[in-house]
Amino acid sequence: MKEARIILADDHVLIRRGLKKIIDGEDNLRVVGEAADGLELIDLLENTSADLVLLDISMPHMRGIEAIKEVRLVRPKIKVLILTMHSSKEFLCSAMQAGANGYALKEDSDVELITAIKQCLDGRCYISPILADNFLPHELEKLCVGGRLTGKLLTNREKQVIVLVAEGNKSKEIADILRISIRTVEHHRANIMRKIGAKNTAEMIRYVIQQGLMPAAE
Repeated sequence: MKEARIILADDHVLIRRGLKKIIDGEDNLRVVGEAADGLELIDLLENTSADLVLLDISMPHMRGIEAIKEVRLVRPKIKVLILTMHSSKEFLCSAMQAGANGYALKEDSDVELITAIKQCLDGRCYISPILADNFLPHELEKLCVGGRLTGKLLTNREKQVIVLVAEGNKSKEIADILRISIRTVEHHRANIMRKIGAKNTAEMIRYVIQQGLMPAAE
């Protein structure tokens, strides 16, 4: 896999330092530049080849939303992943409408951040699961213009359940595999169907296939 080049844009040095350590610790991901504000970011993009910008919304001189638009003018094809402390719908909608490919929160885990980066690089739309629960499926789809909404609409447990459903397992079998009660399985199934707008098992299976959630055959 080709190494992905990433630029960090955040006005806090310690945050950039921590992000660089996390990202550089992953195979095929490398930080190639850092910017402390939007103006520095635009200058950096004009002279640095990169695949993705990890961008904070709250920065001096040029706010993150404005910076997204400027990035799109300078590098139309580059991926833009927002990383912010702002968890409101207003900020999320503004960022996505401005052209962001994904929206992650600083309270997300290191693993979640890497997932967000890889999904945006893969051409998919990413929204932090902390925020995803505040939207109906069709609302999320509208936000993800130009990118396929990822399976992060579902929690990790819900993804386990829907994959097992797609593999042909009944509720009792899923309960045995995951070591949870049948009632809990049914609760997860109901939540999954509500979130993805599925009316039956066939539509759940179609969702798994469309989102690429089915594990690769060994």
